[in-house]
Formats: sequence, C-alpha cells, structure tokens
Amino acid sequence: MIVRNLEEARQTDRLVKSESGTWDSTRLVLAADGGNFSFHITRIYEGTETHIHYKHHYESVYCIEGEGEVETLADGKIWPIKPGDIYILDQHDEHLLRAHKTMHLACVFTPPITGNEVHREDGSYAPADDN
Repeated sequence: MIVRNLEEARQTDRLVKSESGTWDSTRLVLAADGGNFSFHITRIYEGTETHIHYKHHYESVYCIEGEGEVETLADGKIWPIKPGDIYILDQHDEHLLRAHKTMHLACVFTPPITGNEVHREDGSYAPADDN
C-alpha cells in the first residue's frame, strides 16, 4: 500500500512547476509506483492560459476549486469549468486551459507519467518510452 500526503509531497521533487509559470503539479502517483495510471493535483494560476496536447496520454481532469474554461482547438468549442466538473481528453484533444480563478484540479493520466516529463513546444509530453 502507498500512502502520501499532498502537502508533504509538495516539499519534494514531486512538485513540478511549469517553465511558463502558468501551473504547478504535485505528482502523487507516478509510473514507478507500479500502477497503470498517474495521479496529480495541479494548480492552474489565475489569469493564465496553457496550451496542452497530450498526443501519447489520455487524461481526465476533475475540478476541485476555482473557475476557468477549456477550449478544444480542433473546433473552437469552449466549456466552462467549475468545482464538480470533469473533462476527459479521450481523443488526445489539443486544447487551451484558462483559469479565471486559480483552479485546483485532480488529474489522472494513462499511461502513467514518470514525473520527469516537460511540456514540449507543441504542448505534449514525449511518448512514455522516450522519458
């Protein structure tokens, strides 16, 4: 069994901050933990926009706190996001995530990430076997 505390994990290298300064993410469960998923608590900072395109991962995102919106770039559709909402990137959707108020999000990735990934210029992570 694995038991971790969010605040304790934020004091370790499990807290990853974006180079752009738009988000941080605490990776509570990673590939090395042996599951078939990874689990993160991510904060998207108020007033920011983040371009994301997970070409090699599926992700589900549950909003715990804050307000914002997600826009799919293929069709320009915008969905408001508030506490209690979930969105699922089941088609490797290229999207923009905007925070009107700092958003606290619970995120699940499959395949799991290693924790060393960095968003590439196109918003994606490299395939899992390239990390």
